[in-house]
Amino acid sequence: MSQAGFTAPLRVLLGPGPSDVAPSVLRALSTPTFGHLDPRLVAALDELRAMLRTICATQNEATLAVSGTGTSAMECALVNLIEPGQVVLVAVHGYFGARIAEIAERCGASVIRVEGAWGRASDPERLRAAAHGQHVDLLALVHAETSTGVVQDLAPMRKLADELGAMLAVDAVTSVGCMPVGIDANRVDALWSCSQKGLSCTPGLSPVSFSPRALERIAKRTRKVQSFYLDLQLLLDFWGGAHGYHHTISSNLVCGLHEAARLVIEEGLEARFARHRTQARALAAGLREFGLELLVPEAERLPQLTTVLIPDGVADAQVRGRLLDEFGIEIGGGLGPLKGRIWRIGLMGGGATRRNVLTCLAALKVALAAEGFRVVGDGLEAARASYAAS
Repeated sequence: MSQAGFTAPLRVLLGPGPSDVAPSVLRALSTPTFGHLDPRLVAALDELRAMLRTICATQNEATLAVSGTGTSAMECALVNLIEPGQVVLVAVHGYFGARIAEIAERCGASVIRVEGAWGRASDPERLRAAAHGQHVDLLALVHAETSTGVVQDLAPMRKLADELGAMLAVDAVTSVGCMPVGIDANRVDALWSCSQKGLSCTPGLSPVSFSPRALERIAKRTRKVQSFYLDLQLLLDFWGGAHGYHHTISSNLVCGLHEAARLVIEEGLEARFARHRTQARALAAGLREFGLELLVPEAERLPQLTTVLIPDGVADAQVRGRLLDEFGIEIGGGLGPLKGRIWRIGLMGGGATRRNVLTCLAALKVALAAEGFRVVGDGLEAARASYAAS
């Protein structure tokens, strides 16, 4: 064991998360630790809630951040909204849609899983048919599927939920801070996200938001929420009620996410969303010029996460390993049925920059050449042309 202490490697994080963290956020994380009931922390919680409402375009008072990663926020939403025996309709077109279904089953729900192709959005008509006209208590889906790079249009899903008498729960782990989520505009009843992707903070706090209608359902539950730690009523009392003790939240994480959220609002939401679109177009142009194919059709493709089909004869792990070892660049591999078939390149939050796009393309060209893949054209020039046309 080294006596010098642990030294973190310097990476360029271009995978599916986490994303690069701004220096001011790192400084905020390193502020002196103070108590979880300190008046300054209570004020910071109120300020953070207001900023999260702005970022998610909602007036929901029940907007806060759960202590934990994105899965804890997912579980928070589902354990509060679901009681045993209720019918939950889940759109599954990737790894995290399947996780929603798994947690709903553990809540005792009667789950209707509607499987779709990994790499395409879910078809509302297939979900409608799967419901067979019965009442559905909750329709749950992933807005930005991290495993495939697919975006799901929320408007038709809200319409379907209304037809079925269902509430709408949305996984926005990879969309908050990168693209519009429009909680109020889409009448989303429960939404969850994370801190380490579009918000460019470290993992550890995960935003959730519940509509007034969702709060009414939770208040009418016939049994207690199965999780004490994730019980929304208890969390709301800590975050915005009497600020009574519930758990020891990390003041450092609160300070870090507070600064990260401030940076999002300082940049401006529309400018931030436009920046992600610009960088994604340039990256896609460069990849195509190399002769690589993208998994997702353009109309369903996330701007913050591009999935690239691995060419025949190219070793997945070898390319990712070379990018990491020689260039300090991390990109992601595939999950589930896409393992070994795709790379996932993330341009999230502060990582969505021209420098990262051009650096990634240049490094990828070298890594592909080492695998014997013959690059067709000049991907860097194609990316520059995309910027010029923006």
